[in-house]
Amino acid sequence: MIRSVFMRYPEGKAKAVTFSYDDGVIEDKKLVEIFDRYGMKATFNFNCERPNKFCFSKEQIEEYFLSKGHEIAVHGAYHRANGNLRPIEGIRDVLDCRLELEEKCGRIIRGMAYPDSGITQMGNFGSYEQIKQYLTELDIVYSRTLGSDNNSFTLPADFHAWMPSAHHDNPKIFEYIEEFLALDISPKKYHARRIPRLLYIWGHSYEFEKKGNWDHIEKICARLANNDEIFYATNIEIYDYVEAYKRLVYSADGHLVYNPTLIKVWIDVDGVLYSIGSGETIRIV
Repeated sequence: MIRSVFMRYPEGKAKAVTFSYDDGVIEDKKLVEIFDRYGMKATFNFNCERPNKFCFSKEQIEEYFLSKGHEIAVHGAYHRANGNLRPIEGIRDVLDCRLELEEKCGRIIRGMAYPDSGITQMGNFGSYEQIKQYLTELDIVYSRTLGSDNNSFTLPADFHAWMPSAHHDNPKIFEYIEEFLALDISPKKYHARRIPRLLYIWGHSYEFEKKGNWDHIEKICARLANNDEIFYATNIEIYDYVEAYKRLVYSADGHLVYNPTLIKVWIDVDGVLYSIGSGETIRIV
Protein backbone atom coordinates (compact mmCIF):
# COMPACT_ATOMS: atom_id res chain seq x y z
CA MET A 1 0.00 0.00 0.00
CA ILE A 2 1.32 3.42 -0.98
CA ARG A 3 0.22 6.17 1.37
CA SER A 4 -0.41 9.83 0.57
CA VAL A 5 2.00 11.87 2.67
CA PHE A 6 2.01 15.68 2.63
CA MET A 7 3.94 18.30 4.54
CA ARG A 8 1.92 20.41 6.89
CA TYR A 9 3.06 23.65 8.49
CA PRO A 10 3.25 24.00 12.30
CA GLU A 11 0.13 22.85 14.15
CA GLY A 12 -0.92 20.92 11.07
CA LYS A 13 -1.81 23.98 8.99
CA ALA A 14 -1.91 23.62 5.21
CA LYS A 15 -1.50 27.30 4.28
CA ALA A 16 1.20 29.90 4.92
CA VAL A 17 1.61 33.62 4.24
CA THR A 18 4.86 35.55 3.92
CA PHE A 19 5.88 39.06 2.81
CA SER A 20 9.11 40.40 1.30
CA TYR A 21 10.01 44.10 1.09
CA ASP A 22 13.10 45.58 -0.53
CA ASP A 23 15.77 48.26 -0.12
CA GLY A 24 15.75 48.92 3.64
CA VAL A 25 14.13 52.35 3.38
CA ILE A 26 12.79 54.54 6.18
CA GLU A 27 9.18 53.74 5.21
CA ASP A 28 9.82 50.18 6.39
CA LYS A 29 9.28 51.39 9.95
CA LYS A 30 5.65 52.29 9.23
CA LEU A 31 5.15 49.06 7.27
CA VAL A 32 6.50 46.88 10.05
CA GLU A 33 4.16 48.60 12.51
CA ILE A 34 1.23 47.60 10.26
CA PHE A 35 2.49 44.03 9.98
CA ASP A 36 2.86 43.82 13.76
CA ARG A 37 -0.65 45.14 14.31
CA TYR A 38 -2.13 42.40 12.13
CA GLY A 39 0.19 39.58 13.16
CA MET A 40 2.00 39.30 9.83
CA LYS A 41 5.63 38.18 9.45
CA ALA A 42 7.94 39.66 6.82
CA THR A 43 11.42 39.60 5.38
CA PHE A 44 13.11 42.96 4.77
CA ASN A 45 15.85 42.90 2.15
CA PHE A 46 18.45 45.59 2.87
CA ASN A 47 20.91 47.28 0.54
CA CYS A 48 24.13 48.03 2.35
CA GLU A 49 26.51 50.56 0.82
CA ARG A 50 24.57 52.07 -2.08
CA PRO A 51 22.29 53.55 -3.22
CA ASN A 52 20.48 54.10 0.07
CA LYS A 53 23.06 53.36 2.73
CA PHE A 54 21.53 52.41 6.07
CA CYS A 55 18.36 54.11 7.24
CA PHE A 56 18.44 52.30 10.57
CA SER A 57 20.95 51.99 13.38
CA LYS A 58 21.90 48.67 14.89
CA GLU A 59 19.61 49.43 17.83
CA GLN A 60 16.69 50.33 15.54
CA ILE A 61 17.10 47.15 13.49
CA GLU A 62 16.80 45.14 16.69
CA GLU A 63 13.86 47.18 18.02
CA TYR A 64 11.78 47.52 14.86
CA PHE A 65 12.50 44.27 13.05
CA LEU A 66 14.35 41.47 14.82
CA SER A 67 12.70 41.69 18.23
CA LYS A 68 9.30 41.47 16.49
CA GLY A 69 10.23 38.26 14.68
CA HIS A 70 10.91 39.69 11.24
CA GLU A 71 13.88 38.73 9.06
CA ILE A 72 16.64 40.86 7.55
CA ALA A 73 18.06 39.56 4.27
CA VAL A 74 20.62 40.51 1.61
CA HIS A 75 19.71 42.81 -1.28
CA GLY A 76 23.22 43.52 -2.52
CA ALA A 77 25.78 46.03 -1.35
CA TYR A 78 25.37 48.07 -4.53
CA HIS A 79 21.90 46.89 -5.66
CA ARG A 80 23.24 45.47 -8.93
CA ALA A 81 21.49 42.78 -10.96
CA ASN A 82 23.34 39.50 -10.46
CA GLY A 83 22.65 38.51 -14.05
CA ASN A 84 24.62 41.52 -15.28
CA LEU A 85 27.63 41.00 -13.02
CA ARG A 86 30.68 38.86 -13.62
CA PRO A 87 30.80 36.12 -10.96
CA ILE A 88 33.58 37.84 -9.00
CA GLU A 89 31.51 41.05 -8.89
CA GLY A 90 28.38 39.16 -7.86
CA ILE A 91 30.28 37.41 -5.09
CA ARG A 92 31.58 40.73 -3.79
CA ASP A 93 28.15 42.39 -3.94
CA VAL A 94 26.50 39.59 -1.98
CA LEU A 95 29.33 38.91 0.48
CA ASP A 96 29.93 42.58 1.33
CA CYS A 97 26.23 43.02 2.05
CA ARG A 98 26.02 39.84 4.11
CA LEU A 99 29.04 40.80 6.20
CA GLU A 100 27.67 44.26 6.94
CA LEU A 101 24.18 42.97 7.77
CA GLU A 102 25.53 40.34 10.13
CA GLU A 103 27.59 42.97 11.92
CA LYS A 104 24.55 45.25 12.32
CA CYS A 105 22.06 42.49 13.15
CA GLY A 106 24.19 40.21 15.29
CA ARG A 107 22.51 37.34 13.42
CA ILE A 108 23.47 34.85 10.74
CA ILE A 109 22.01 36.14 7.46
CA ARG A 110 21.12 33.38 4.99
CA GLY A 111 18.41 34.85 2.77
CA MET A 112 18.33 37.22 -0.17
CA ALA A 113 16.20 38.97 -2.78
CA TYR A 114 17.86 39.59 -6.13
CA PRO A 115 18.39 43.32 -6.74
CA ASP A 116 17.18 45.10 -9.87
CA SER A 117 16.47 42.63 -12.72
CA GLY A 118 18.20 39.86 -10.77
CA ILE A 119 18.37 36.66 -12.80
CA THR A 120 15.72 37.62 -15.34
CA GLN A 121 18.42 38.67 -17.80
CA MET A 122 22.05 37.69 -18.29
CA GLY A 123 23.93 40.74 -19.52
CA ASN A 124 27.49 39.40 -19.35
CA PHE A 125 27.04 35.93 -20.83
CA GLY A 126 26.83 34.30 -17.45
CA SER A 127 24.25 31.78 -16.32
CA TYR A 128 21.84 31.13 -13.50
CA GLU A 129 23.84 28.00 -12.66
CA GLN A 130 26.93 30.17 -11.97
CA ILE A 131 24.93 32.50 -9.74
CA LYS A 132 23.30 29.65 -7.85
CA GLN A 133 26.69 28.06 -7.30
CA TYR A 134 28.31 31.12 -5.75
CA LEU A 135 25.22 31.90 -3.65
CA THR A 136 25.32 28.35 -2.30
CA GLU A 137 29.03 28.70 -1.53
CA LEU A 138 28.28 32.00 0.24
CA ASP A 139 25.70 30.17 2.41
CA ILE A 140 22.77 32.05 0.89
CA VAL A 141 20.09 29.37 1.05
CA TYR A 142 17.32 31.14 -0.87
CA SER A 143 16.82 34.15 -3.10
CA ARG A 144 13.58 35.70 -4.30
CA THR A 145 13.35 36.38 -8.00
CA LEU A 146 10.76 38.21 -10.10
CA GLY A 147 8.72 37.40 -13.16
CA SER A 148 5.09 36.83 -13.83
CA ASP A 149 2.85 36.90 -10.77
CA ASN A 150 0.86 33.73 -10.35
CA ASN A 151 -1.88 32.18 -8.28
CA SER A 152 -0.53 28.63 -8.07
CA PHE A 153 0.48 29.26 -4.41
CA THR A 154 3.07 26.49 -4.65
CA LEU A 155 6.34 26.19 -2.79
CA PRO A 156 9.46 26.55 -4.94
CA ALA A 157 11.25 23.55 -6.37
CA ASP A 158 14.39 25.72 -6.38
CA PHE A 159 14.75 28.14 -3.48
CA HIS A 160 17.41 30.15 -5.34
CA ALA A 161 14.75 31.03 -7.92
CA TRP A 162 11.88 31.63 -5.50
CA MET A 163 8.98 33.20 -7.40
CA PRO A 164 6.51 35.19 -5.28
CA SER A 165 2.75 35.06 -5.77
CA ALA A 166 2.21 38.75 -6.45
CA HIS A 167 3.37 42.32 -6.01
CA HIS A 168 1.04 44.16 -3.67
CA ASP A 169 -0.07 46.41 -6.56
CA ASN A 170 -1.11 43.51 -8.77
CA PRO A 171 -4.63 44.39 -10.01
CA LYS A 172 -5.72 40.88 -9.05
CA ILE A 173 -4.19 40.89 -5.56
CA PHE A 174 -7.54 40.68 -3.75
CA GLU A 175 -8.78 38.04 -6.19
CA TYR A 176 -5.66 36.02 -5.40
CA ILE A 177 -6.20 36.47 -1.68
CA GLU A 178 -9.80 35.28 -1.88
CA GLU A 179 -8.79 32.33 -4.03
CA PHE A 180 -6.04 31.44 -1.53
CA LEU A 181 -8.37 31.69 1.46
CA ALA A 182 -11.00 29.56 -0.28
CA LEU A 183 -8.59 26.72 -1.10
CA ASP A 184 -9.85 23.44 0.29
CA ILE A 185 -6.90 21.23 1.25
CA SER A 186 -8.88 18.90 3.49
CA PRO A 187 -8.63 15.09 3.38
CA LYS A 188 -11.86 14.91 1.36
CA LYS A 189 -10.10 16.46 -1.63
CA TYR A 190 -8.33 14.42 -4.30
CA HIS A 191 -4.76 13.82 -3.08
CA ALA A 192 -3.09 15.86 -5.87
CA ARG A 193 -4.84 18.98 -4.52
CA ARG A 194 -3.73 18.50 -0.94
CA ILE A 195 -0.25 19.95 -1.28
CA PRO A 196 0.66 22.75 1.18
CA ARG A 197 0.14 26.26 -0.22
CA LEU A 198 1.91 29.59 0.23
CA LEU A 199 0.80 33.16 -0.50
CA TYR A 200 3.93 35.30 -1.01
CA ILE A 201 3.48 39.08 -1.43
CA TRP A 202 6.35 41.47 -2.18
CA GLY A 203 7.03 45.13 -2.88
CA HIS A 204 8.69 48.32 -1.59
CA SER A 205 7.31 50.23 1.37
CA TYR A 206 8.11 53.60 -0.24
CA GLU A 207 5.48 52.79 -2.88
CA PHE A 208 2.73 53.30 -0.29
CA GLU A 209 4.14 56.67 0.71
CA LYS A 210 4.61 57.75 -2.90
CA LYS A 211 1.06 56.78 -3.87
CA GLY A 212 -0.53 57.84 -0.59
CA ASN A 213 -2.24 54.47 -0.24
CA TRP A 214 -1.08 52.95 3.03
CA ASP A 215 -4.68 51.79 3.41
CA HIS A 216 -4.00 49.29 0.60
CA ILE A 217 -1.57 47.20 2.65
CA GLU A 218 -3.83 47.64 5.69
CA LYS A 219 -6.69 46.04 3.72
CA ILE A 220 -4.43 43.19 2.58
CA CYS A 221 -3.29 42.48 6.13
CA ALA A 222 -6.78 42.80 7.59
CA ARG A 223 -8.14 40.24 5.14
CA LEU A 224 -5.38 37.75 5.95
CA ALA A 225 -5.22 38.29 9.72
CA ASN A 226 -6.46 36.06 12.53
CA ASN A 227 -6.93 32.95 10.41
CA ASP A 228 -6.40 29.67 12.23
CA GLU A 229 -5.65 27.93 8.93
CA ILE A 230 -2.60 30.10 8.20
CA PHE A 231 1.02 29.87 9.33
CA TYR A 232 2.44 33.42 9.32
CA ALA A 233 6.18 33.24 8.67
CA THR A 234 9.27 34.98 7.33
CA ASN A 235 10.98 33.69 4.21
CA ILE A 236 13.72 31.92 6.20
CA GLU A 237 11.14 30.27 8.46
CA ILE A 238 9.42 28.82 5.39
CA TYR A 239 12.74 27.61 4.01
CA ASP A 240 13.90 26.05 7.29
CA TYR A 241 10.60 24.27 7.83
CA VAL A 242 10.56 22.81 4.31
CA GLU A 243 14.15 21.63 4.72
CA ALA A 244 13.30 19.98 8.04
CA TYR A 245 10.42 18.15 6.37
CA LYS A 246 12.71 16.99 3.56
CA ARG A 247 15.13 15.52 6.11
CA LEU A 248 12.57 13.20 7.72
CA VAL A 249 13.75 9.58 7.63
CA TYR A 250 11.25 6.79 6.93
CA SER A 251 11.50 3.06 7.49
CA ALA A 252 11.24 0.88 4.39
CA ASP A 253 7.58 0.09 5.03
CA GLY A 254 6.78 3.73 5.86
CA HIS A 255 5.46 3.01 9.34
CA LEU A 256 8.33 4.61 11.29
CA VAL A 257 9.35 8.26 10.85
CA TYR A 258 12.44 9.84 12.45
CA ASN A 259 13.06 13.58 12.69
CA PRO A 260 16.80 14.33 12.90
CA THR A 261 16.33 18.13 12.90
CA LEU A 262 15.76 20.69 15.65
CA ILE A 263 12.35 21.65 14.25
CA LYS A 264 9.07 19.93 15.10
CA VAL A 265 7.49 18.79 11.83
CA TRP A 266 3.87 18.02 10.98
CA ILE A 267 2.73 15.61 8.27
CA ASP A 268 -0.60 14.50 6.83
CA VAL A 269 -0.74 10.76 6.15
CA ASP A 270 -3.91 9.69 4.38
CA GLY A 271 -5.78 12.52 6.06
CA VAL A 272 -4.43 11.88 9.57
CA LEU A 273 -2.15 14.49 11.17
CA TYR A 274 1.06 13.50 12.93
CA SER A 275 3.74 15.64 14.58
CA ILE A 276 7.35 14.49 14.91
CA GLY A 277 9.41 16.35 17.50
CA SER A 278 13.12 17.04 17.31
CA GLY A 279 15.00 13.75 17.57
CA GLU A 280 11.75 11.80 17.83
CA THR A 281 10.72 8.60 16.05
CA ILE A 282 7.01 7.92 15.71
CA ARG A 283 4.93 5.06 14.35
CA ILE A 284 2.36 5.69 11.63
CA VAL A 285 -0.65 3.46 12.19
